[in-house]
Amino acid sequence: MIMSNKNFKKNSKKNEPAKTDTQNQIVQWFPGHMAKTRRLIKESLPFVDLVTEIVDARIPLSSSNPELSEMIGNKPRIVLLNKCDVADEKATKQWVEYYKSKGIYALPVDCRSGKSLNAYLPLVREILKEKIQKNTEKGMVGKPLRVMVVGIPNTGKSSFINKMAGRNRAKVADKPGVTRSNSWFAVGNGIELLDTPGVLWPKFDDPKVGDRLAFIGSVKDEILDSETLALKLINVLKTDYSERLTERFKITDFTDKEDYEILEMIGRKRGFLISGGEIDFERASVILLDEYRAGKLGKLTLEYPREYE
Repeated sequence: MIMSNKNFKKNSKKNEPAKTDTQNQIVQWFPGHMAKTRRLIKESLPFVDLVTEIVDARIPLSSSNPELSEMIGNKPRIVLLNKCDVADEKATKQWVEYYKSKGIYALPVDCRSGKSLNAYLPLVREILKEKIQKNTEKGMVGKPLRVMVVGIPNTGKSSFINKMAGRNRAKVADKPGVTRSNSWFAVGNGIELLDTPGVLWPKFDDPKVGDRLAFIGSVKDEILDSETLALKLINVLKTDYSERLTERFKITDFTDKEDYEILEMIGRKRGFLISGGEIDFERASVILLDEYRAGKLGKLTLEYPREYE
């Protein structure tokens, strides 16, 4: 749920959001099945050879569960930078180097189209070549390599497994929290994948992390105020990607505008009007968030390795 004051209120004289501080909104969302998933991950780790974590290439560390490193210990790990097709390519290259410096293999992919997934199985076998050799020496030629697939909601785990398995055997949806139990899938080349439900962590201490997760849809929209979230996204975009706002919504001269004024400009450009000619801020907010998530604003990355160095 969202722990905050109602930061986005309509002005009693105008149909516009009150100019209040939206930075105090702290996201806390930890459904019961996610607590169970954390236990299942810990219990299953001794039975797998490698862990593959799927993150969103637009916010790699914000979409990575901070508890995971401690849970998996020294277990080999691959990070798939999913949705690289809607992330800034230069930023993605920086993230690959960042993970390399941490001793973690990172592979930019797009799980829906299958882009670069052909490199995944060879990478698994390369990382586990000593394990394969030991199995051979013990007379266990062809023993399956077992890989646990983890990731927070809505980062693309099910799409990844569907592509790798070659058939639609894992549930896929745009809404987070679809997979609720562990499932094994044989994907060929002697490799089996263990799917786990998407799991968030109990509290986001850094408000920016909660915001970024909400931007990409990893926190259910039903528990968020879309208008407050849209204002926060505008605040980020006008600073780092102002040209994208101009290109997509045909708005200019907004450098000195407040966030709610830019949202109003977007609503007016799209013709989102209600009675009295006022702007429908709710509709404008939903459109902005939907178009960002669909990549219609271009290839945007919202965090960079320099923030964590």
